[in-house]
Amino acid sequence: MDSTPVLYTYFRSSSAARVRIALNLKHIAYEARPINLAAGEHLSEAYTSQNPEALLPYMIIDGNTISQSVAILEYLEETRPEVPLLPKDPAHRAQVRAIVGAICCEIQPLQNLRVLKTLPKDQQAEHAHGVIARGLGVVEKMLEKCAGKFCVGDQVTLADCCLIPQLGNAHRFAVDLSPFPLIQAVEANANSLDAFRQAHWTQQPDCPPELKNNSG
Repeated sequence: MDSTPVLYTYFRSSSAARVRIALNLKHIAYEARPINLAAGEHLSEAYTSQNPEALLPYMIIDGNTISQSVAILEYLEETRPEVPLLPKDPAHRAQVRAIVGAICCEIQPLQNLRVLKTLPKDQQAEHAHGVIARGLGVVEKMLEKCAGKFCVGDQVTLADCCLIPQLGNAHRFAVDLSPFPLIQAVEANANSLDAFRQAHWTQQPDCPPELKNNSG
């Protein structure tokens, strides 16, 4: 029986990208099974019979099925701690989790595809831009207390796994990052690492060639 972990993913999903980054950082080989959110494949009976939430990411690992990106990240950390993505210090761990929460609870859910589809098309980009800009302003303030090369100190943590995909959304919606120098510095440092570059949406097997060619 094949024991390779399976990740249901979508190239544009920042939630799925969090997990892709963590898997790369921890050197965990996995099978990517793309689900096209834009085409509504996540609503198909074939998918919802496995994952009733009809969301991404969704992972099959160690005989377990896990939904919600943060739950998957925590599972990977607890079961495969050899490359740690949480600091040893409890206060620093709390800082990491606070940043994760600020992104995964207060920014991304308010600008994801499901929310944007409830708005008129001519309002979608403006809404996403405003949510992301406001949220990153909060994260920048949080980083003032703890950032080094990365979000919390000089080691990559789960906070970075969540921040960098969110910045992909920021770029997509033309958010000016110049007011956030700490975030920009973290992004530059993260993008120097293969684990982040390989998890980028343009590097995913389901990314259409025309988008790869026009990604800048």
